[in-house]
Amino acid sequence: MGFRYRLHDKSLPGKPDIVFPRHKGVIFAHGCFWHRHNCHLFKMPSTRTDFWEKKFDRNGEVDKRAIESLLDADWRVGIVWECALKGKTRLPYDTLISICANWLHSHERLMVIEGS
Repeated sequence: MGFRYRLHDKSLPGKPDIVFPRHKGVIFAHGCFWHRHNCHLFKMPSTRTDFWEKKFDRNGEVDKRAIESLLDADWRVGIVWECALKGKTRLPYDTLISICANWLHSHERLMVIEGS
């Protein structure tokens, strides 16, 4: 589609997965397990629950700080959840790419794509 991008830019908060400098937009691909998404791909482990609870809470705090820092620096932030990419709720790739492209061409500051 002609978009120029960089991968895993370490100079930006949260090291976004995809960076579109011209559109001042970043996209994070969040794993539903590691970021504790409320979908069929997340299941709380049944052992060492205190460890996992702290781990997931910390991941959420890191995500929140990175997103706030990016938005404060006038970056636009997109999040694509794993369940939109695979599993029983995945979206067709053409639909997913179209949503992302339309968002990049818009002035919307935040985009979140979840499985259907």
